[in-house]
Amino acid sequence: MKRVEIFTRGLSKGNPGPAAIAAHITDETGAVMYELSEAIGNATDTYAEYFAVIKALQAAQELFPDQSDIIVELRLTDQSVKMQLNNEEVITNPGLVPFFIEIHNLRVAHFPRLIITHVRRKRNVAVDHLVNTLLDV
Repeated sequence: MKRVEIFTRGLSKGNPGPAAIAAHITDETGAVMYELSEAIGNATDTYAEYFAVIKALQAAQELFPDQSDIIVELRLTDQSVKMQLNNEEVITNPGLVPFFIEIHNLRVAHFPRLIITHVRRKRNVAVDHLVNTLLDV
């Protein structure tokens, strides 16, 4: 069974403030298959992280139109977002609920074998660098 990893990062300078997102999709060997980095205007860190996850899953959906034989490991540096997406923590900001629903729908429809885990920033260096470069942090 094919396995890919998606690393995402959403960051805000000021929280809320100017924000950016980044993502890498890598294959089983660690080779980058897709890279995303973009400024998204003003947002909070949490909003940016949710948005990065959505954009990365949408890209993965295009890369892998037949997901029936693929395991996707989504690696987040935001522990709270990871817990919310795994239904381990309640979403207290009602503005994030539509993003949660969109991610849930992508998961159910296209990524039934999606595994969401937390990683430390040192394991997410490349994506962290992309987002920090956009914000000049």
